[in-house]
Amino acid sequence: MDALDRKILTELQLDGRLTVTELAARVKLSVSPCHRRLRDLEREGAIRGYRAVVDPAAVGLNFEALVFVTLRWEDADTVSAFEEGVAAVPHVLQAQRLFGDPDYLLRVATTDLAAFQQLYDQQLARLPGVQRLNSTLVMKHVVDDRPLPE
Repeated sequence: MDALDRKILTELQLDGRLTVTELAARVKLSVSPCHRRLRDLEREGAIRGYRAVVDPAAVGLNFEALVFVTLRWEDADTVSAFEEGVAAVPHVLQAQRLFGDPDYLLRVATTDLAAFQQLYDQQLARLPGVQRLNSTLVMKHVVDDRPLPE
């Protein structure tokens, strides 16, 4: 991947709806080579897909929490069962396995505190292998969905 490929990626992260013609103009390349590079980036997996970035508040998800999860055991079966379980919870926007303690960090969005409490008690606390959950509430996003650096 060279500097031109990185510039293409940067431009698409800023505006994923650019036409190939607009993209080519922004990276100072003719349309055909730009299109070829774009297809190569998609085929190689550097571009995993295209999507709309939706404001959670616009769809009624006004409450966000970070949930730290510590598992009771960390054997392969427990980890696998937990990860399958957490992947099935729609309100979990992100789930990351961590080194050290805690074992996981979950980013959760719900409509309000009452909905979060119900999700916490009825789904998150009942996930396979959970020993302990600790939560903190998100006050505001300072940096959110920033494009990757070049």
